[in-house]
Amino acid sequence: MATRWASLGLRAPLGRPPPPRRSRFWLAAPGGVRFGSSSSAGPGAGALASSLVRTGGFVGGRWVQAAAAFPVRDPASGAELSRVADCGAAEAQAAVRAAYEAGAAWSGASAKERAALLRKWFDLMIENKDDLARIITAENGKPLKEAQGEILYSASFLEWFAEEARRIYGDIIPSSAKDRRVLVLKQPVGVAAIITPWNFPSAMITRKVGAALAAGCTVVVKPAEDTPLSALALAELANRAGIPAGVYNVVPCSRQQAVAVGEVMCTDPLVAKISFTGSTATGKILLRHAAGTVKRVSMELGGHAPFIVFDSADVDKAVAGALASKYRNSGQTCVCTNRFLVQKGIHDAFVEKFARAIKSELRIGNGFDEGTTQGPLINEKAVEKVEKHIHDAVSQGASIVTGGKRHSYGKNFFEPTLLSNVTTRMLCTQEETFGPLAPVMKFDTEEEALAIANSANVGLAGYFYSRDPAQIWRVAEKLEVGMVGVNEGIVSAVECPFGGVKQSGLGREGSKYGIDEYLEIKYVCFGGL
Repeated sequence: MATRWASLGLRAPLGRPPPPRRSRFWLAAPGGVRFGSSSSAGPGAGALASSLVRTGGFVGGRWVQAAAAFPVRDPASGAELSRVADCGAAEAQAAVRAAYEAGAAWSGASAKERAALLRKWFDLMIENKDDLARIITAENGKPLKEAQGEILYSASFLEWFAEEARRIYGDIIPSSAKDRRVLVLKQPVGVAAIITPWNFPSAMITRKVGAALAAGCTVVVKPAEDTPLSALALAELANRAGIPAGVYNVVPCSRQQAVAVGEVMCTDPLVAKISFTGSTATGKILLRHAAGTVKRVSMELGGHAPFIVFDSADVDKAVAGALASKYRNSGQTCVCTNRFLVQKGIHDAFVEKFARAIKSELRIGNGFDEGTTQGPLINEKAVEKVEKHIHDAVSQGASIVTGGKRHSYGKNFFEPTLLSNVTTRMLCTQEETFGPLAPVMKFDTEEEALAIANSANVGLAGYFYSRDPAQIWRVAEKLEVGMVGVNEGIVSAVECPFGGVKQSGLGREGSKYGIDEYLEIKYVCFGGL
C-alpha cells in the first residue's frame, strides 16, 4: 500500500499493513449450482469469478473477519449463498479511524491523480461487468439483464466523477476594499459514512462514493444486510485499481448489528458527512443521531410516485412507460410509480391495454433464466406488504384486473398486479408498496389530479403523459417532486441530479451537483495588499 501513496508523491498513513493474499473459495448458487472459477452447469447460470466474491469486511486496505458471520440468501430459493463477516461497533470504529488516517493524504493528492484512480476502477468494473452482474442477481434476485444494466449504470458514476474531479472550481470575488483580494475555495468535508440499500446494491454505492472520492473524501460503506457481496466485490476492484488503503472501507453486518454500526457511523466525531439511501423512517433516526455532532447529511428517502395520464396522451406510449416505471426490479425501486391517475376519457382504454401488456410482456422466473423480467421480491416481508395492500383495496371496493396473488414459482414471487376502481382511502394510495402492484384511480380534471399527486408528504419522482404543450409546462412546474418524467417512464441518468423534496430527502446525487454534497466552501480574504 505504501507504494500506492508513493505513486501519488505522498506519504502513506501510518499503521496500515499490506493486505493478505487473496483466497479462492466456492459459492453455492441457487438450485445446487456451484459458482466458482470454472464454468458451471445449470439453466442460465454461469460461473462467478471467485476472486470477486469476498466474505470479510474491508478496513484500511485489509480483509478482516468478525467474531460471527451472517448468511446471505438467494431470494429466489431461500438457499444460503455465503456467510459474511458480521461486523459490529468495534469494526465500524476501526473503519472510521482508517478512513480518517487516510484522509490527509487522499485530499492532498491532485484532482488529476484521484481522477486517474477512479477511471481505473471504472475500467475494472467494465472488464468484470458480467461477473458483477451475476453477483447482483444471486443476492438480489433481479433478472440478469437488469443486473447487467445496473453494473453499466453503476460504473458510469465512477467515470462521471473521475471527470468531475478536475472541475471543482472556486471563485475570485471583486472586493469593495482596494487593498483586499477575496477568494472562495472548495475543500473535501472529510470522512463520509455511506449507508446503502439492497435494491441497487452496486449503483447506490458508486453514485455516492464516486462523488466523495473525487472531492477528496474518504469513505466507510455499510451495505444492506441482504446484499453485501456487491459492495465487497467493489472493494476488491478498488483494491486492484490502486485506491490507497483506508480510502474505501466496507463494514458489512447483519440486521442485528445494524443499529450499533449505524450509530457509530452517525455519531463518531471523526465522521463529517452521512449519505443514506433508504426509508424515510430510518432516515429520520439517522438525522437525530447526526444532529449531536452537526454532520453534513444527504438523504435519498422514500417515494410515492404518481403517474398521471391525461386525455390528450398517446395511450400506447403511456402504457409502455407505465410498464417500465412500475415493474422494473419487480416494483422495488424508490422511483417506481406507486399511484396511477388516469383521466376519465381514456381510463378504460388505458386499463385494458395495460392489463394486456402485463400479461404479454412480463415473465416471472429465476433471475438467471433467459426471458425472465420479474424476479423475486427481496424477502417474504416484502411479499406480505403487497398482499396487505391488495387485501385492503379489495375490501374497500377495488377490482383485481390481473394478478393478485403469490406465484407458484416460490414464496417470494408475486404476480404483477393491476387494480382498478381504486380510491384515495386505500393504503396502496397512501404509502409506498415497493412491489409489483399498480393501482389505478380515475380523475376528472387536471386540478384534481395535481391535488391527489401532491397530497403525499414525500416527493421523489413523478410522471405524466400529455400532448398538450401548455399543460405539460403547468403540470411539470406544479408537481411537488424532485424529478419529473414527461412522456417518459425512466428518468435516472448519471448526468442528471437525483433527489427529492418534502420527506423524500435532502441533497442531490449524480450530475455536476452531486460532488457539492462532499465539499465545504471556504472564504479567504487577503488584506494589506
